[in-house]
Amino acid sequence: MSLRNSLVLLFLFLSLQAIQAQSPASGSLVVIQDNRLDSLLWLQEQLFKENQYLEGFRIQVFMESGNDAVNHAHELIGKLSEEYPQWKAYLSYGQPYYRVRIGDFRNRLEAEAALQQLSRNYKQAFITRDQIAFPELSAFPTSKNAHHE
Repeated sequence: MSLRNSLVLLFLFLSLQAIQAQSPASGSLVVIQDNRLDSLLWLQEQLFKENQYLEGFRIQVFMESGNDAVNHAHELIGKLSEEYPQWKAYLSYGQPYYRVRIGDFRNRLEAEAALQQLSRNYKQAFITRDQIAFPELSAFPTSKNAHHE
């Protein structure tokens, strides 16, 4: 066998080995991490349990005092939940007013975009600073629900 044929066969053999090594169907992954990382994750979890709110914005759509104010507020919360299911509505009381605020917006830009939608039906709506809930994080896809093409 000539040297040229030997080199071609060697090249093909190495190419096939490289392709097999890249195959996701075989192999395993071992993650080695510092034990202090677990401690930091635990500490962060404890901090979030203590302080479940952060500074942000909400849109106030209702403020009323009087005997029927709380009933009107609950009716409005039900209506808002149907009209705008993407945002949670909150009832608060600061003497002598009941207030209904909607949304958990991390910045004013998010709140402005929502206000444009709300102001069509709620002309008196305005943005206000408030303590908001942490945004929900979506889980990373697992091998069960990941889609491969």
